[in-house]
Amino acid sequence: MRKKVTIVGAGQTGATLAHWLAERGDVDIVLFDIVEGMPQGKALDLLEAMPIIGSDAKIVGTNSWGETAGSDIVVITSGLPRKPGMSRDDLLKVNAGIVRDVTRAVVKESPNSILILLTNPLDAMCHIALQESGFPPHRVFGQAGILDTARFRAFLAMETGASVADVNAYVLGGHGDDMVPLVGSTNIAGIPIASLIAPERLEEIVTRARKGGGEIVALLKTGSAFYAPSAALAQMIDSVINDRKRVLPCAVYTGSNEGGYNVNNLYLGLPARLGANGVEEIVSIALTDDENVALQKSAASVQELVDALKGFDPPLLS
Repeated sequence: MRKKVTIVGAGQTGATLAHWLAERGDVDIVLFDIVEGMPQGKALDLLEAMPIIGSDAKIVGTNSWGETAGSDIVVITSGLPRKPGMSRDDLLKVNAGIVRDVTRAVVKESPNSILILLTNPLDAMCHIALQESGFPPHRVFGQAGILDTARFRAFLAMETGASVADVNAYVLGGHGDDMVPLVGSTNIAGIPIASLIAPERLEEIVTRARKGGGEIVALLKTGSAFYAPSAALAQMIDSVINDRKRVLPCAVYTGSNEGGYNVNNLYLGLPARLGANGVEEIVSIALTDDENVALQKSAASVQELVDALKGFDPPLLS
């Protein structure tokens, strides 16, 4: 019996995620949105493609939370992008309210589900979902590190002419300008990246990876990335649904210094083993001194957002 995955938000990312999942065919999909007709239309269009690609996945579009009941995984993509004139705190407050309300509705219909967050600012939104769901932290986590890592790997492959399959890298930390590409351990087919790319050029690639989302926004002008983010979500879902236990960089809750990164009680992008139970382990990776300093700086930036949520009147985080 196929598992049930609900995607909250049927915009570009949500609909494209539904496409990736339907093509693979190992889950049934509910596409939820508050816009009447939109999720139904996209779901029907996608369902009509199944005979062509040979997938028996069931796809439903809905504006009713009742259709989402009994989901095994719920992906939350809904939220607003930052608009001109909107402060960081404005965006934080609006999206925290959206994630709060969505999480409460999800818990009512699917109390045994695993929650995967995409809404920005991601690491802070994971805190909202954790609080509102009452779920244990291993069932609430976020996607960003896979996307950031994929961008870094893509740029390195472009620079060297290598296959992306041979580029081994991790990007950790919060999803933003303070993310931490682990250059010290990055390699192409076992060859250290520092021996293939000059330091100044490598730093330019690191900077491009950090600003990868903004680069796409500037090119599109009316939207943001959706192919790569949705592919990253599909990879996480695959690892959970099929209990693959892949180690993937995700926004995970550290608890008491889990993984040995000297980060406590905070969501942060770290390598995590994903299986049927969600986050089954935060995996330790040796960092250079510079990488450790950068990771602590990134954690401090996330903590600022968490503190801001606590400082609203009324507080959005307790």
